[in-house]
Amino acid sequence: MKILIIEDEQAAVRRLQKLLGDIDPGIEVIGALSSIDSSVEWLQINPSPDIILMDIHLADGSSFDIFEKVVITAPVVFVTAYDEYALQAFKVNAIDYLLKPIKQNELELALQKVSKKQVKAEESTDLFQRLQDAGFIHKSKRLLVRMGQSIKLVDLDNVAYFYSKDKISFAVLPGNKRYPLDQSLDQIEQMIDPLHFFRINRQFIVKMSSIEEMVTYSKSRVKLKLDPPTEEDTIVSKERSPEFKKWLIGTD
Repeated sequence: MKILIIEDEQAAVRRLQKLLGDIDPGIEVIGALSSIDSSVEWLQINPSPDIILMDIHLADGSSFDIFEKVVITAPVVFVTAYDEYALQAFKVNAIDYLLKPIKQNELELALQKVSKKQVKAEESTDLFQRLQDAGFIHKSKRLLVRMGQSIKLVDLDNVAYFYSKDKISFAVLPGNKRYPLDQSLDQIEQMIDPLHFFRINRQFIVKMSSIEEMVTYSKSRVKLKLDPPTEEDTIVSKERSPEFKKWLIGTD
């Protein structure tokens, strides 16, 4: 395995080299670069490595600038002392995000994901989930939505409601914009603010401000009219009706 290190602290470079040697003496470190300019120049004229270990803060700026200047096809593992850049790391070709001081077992697990082929999309999904679980991406703020090869950031505060159909979850925004999601409604339910959102049944999670009208559907059930409108019936289930009424008036 051929590895390129992009890191401006020589002590950190030596530690990475030692860890790599301990993991596999056959690993070859083909370069150790300390700046954006030197990294761009190297990547422009050399074959792609099997993996890049990249710090975020370099001598001449942020390593994210490298991605603006050259196409990087190699999988990237970010090694950094800062946790606030995890979302940016997800947007580029990152397979992991390791916090300093780097532990050997964490680095080894990251290297095990790398093969000679392009990293699979589902591995990026796994990374996103682990970043959420670790608290790098705040669960109550935003969702990353995949649209083909593009990734869109959706603020949860802007979502009118979530629903599922044919085993696919969707977020619906004002203007009837609908985005497919990687997460299930059960997962989304753990991310949202319960003061503003409520799971009315297995199929829908609604935001209070999206409820345009409520009508009695049966003795203990309520039918909702939502904005934006939906073709599906939005009926509060019998089991959830008591909690729904408490949620509406703001009581525990």
